[in-house]
Amino acid sequence: MDAIQKIKPLGFPWETSDPFLFCAYHEDLYPEGDDQLGPAASLQGRNLGQDFIEKDGFRMYHGTTVPGFPAHPHRGFETVTIAQKGLVDHSDSLGAAGRFGNGDVQWMTAGSGVQHSEMFPLLNKNDKNPFLLFQIWLNLPKKSKFVAPHFKMLWHEDIPIVTKQDTNGLNTMVTLIAGTLDGVTAPDSAPDSWASDPNNNVAIWTVVMEPSATLTLPTTSQSTSRSLYFFKGGELLTEGFTIPAGHRIITNPSVPLTLVNGATESHFLLLPGNPINEPVVQQGPFVMNTRAEISEAITTYQKTEFGGWPWPKYDHVHAAEKGRFALYPDGNLIEKES
Repeated sequence: MDAIQKIKPLGFPWETSDPFLFCAYHEDLYPEGDDQLGPAASLQGRNLGQDFIEKDGFRMYHGTTVPGFPAHPHRGFETVTIAQKGLVDHSDSLGAAGRFGNGDVQWMTAGSGVQHSEMFPLLNKNDKNPFLLFQIWLNLPKKSKFVAPHFKMLWHEDIPIVTKQDTNGLNTMVTLIAGTLDGVTAPDSAPDSWASDPNNNVAIWTVVMEPSATLTLPTTSQSTSRSLYFFKGGELLTEGFTIPAGHRIITNPSVPLTLVNGATESHFLLLPGNPINEPVVQQGPFVMNTRAEISEAITTYQKTEFGGWPWPKYDHVHAAEKGRFALYPDGNLIEKES
């Protein structure tokens, strides 16, 4: 059997396979920040509120003062937000909040319904504010669609990195956000996640290969879907193919796959997982099993706003002097060094 099933160019958002719904990849070179934690640059010529076209190296997304995504609802799935560079300010309808970034990951179970905002504060007033974020939407099975909303932080200090060295002494660094490699296991996912059962073979790895390094991906069950997203670098040699950056490689996970990197450092995201194999009906921020459940989600949100919005603004950001922190709905506060 062929180790590679298909090679596809990356679009926006990135296509995924069950149990994943999609992956949004955001990379922006934000300028210096201003006193409002937004860009100290003219925003003229932008479609503010819907600014998804790169201009001057960055986008504002749905933000009008600070880039990001003001308050919006979710139900029926999870978001895994990997903030590799820059910061994210989280606020939600449960009264929870946080600031995370520069390698931190937030794992949020929307479950029965939550509103949250995700803003990107530009704290550096004296230099650029580079930003790189992945947000992966991971589906919930029917039995878990209405669990209580929940979020947890995977602080970068607690996320393991496995270094794989090839026969030429060249290294590949694998960051384990979910899953296991060489006896090393990632931090626990959210408790109701499809990823919380190891039998579901869910993994989320970010991978960095040195120039000319070789890596063989471990095998797993043939029933597992597995995609490798080559999002930055030069080219990759594998199975007789020369693959440039900007491609998704859909693999047969039961067959060994050896990757040989080209002349520049290359970056990947790996997403394997066993399919949930249930109907998926999505409308905007709601992901359910039937059209009737989507209608009910919309009606419930219109009536309740999933608890309302306890913050002064829909694009709420935290004070500039705040470091990384997580405030949970029960009042528990965790603060980390910046």
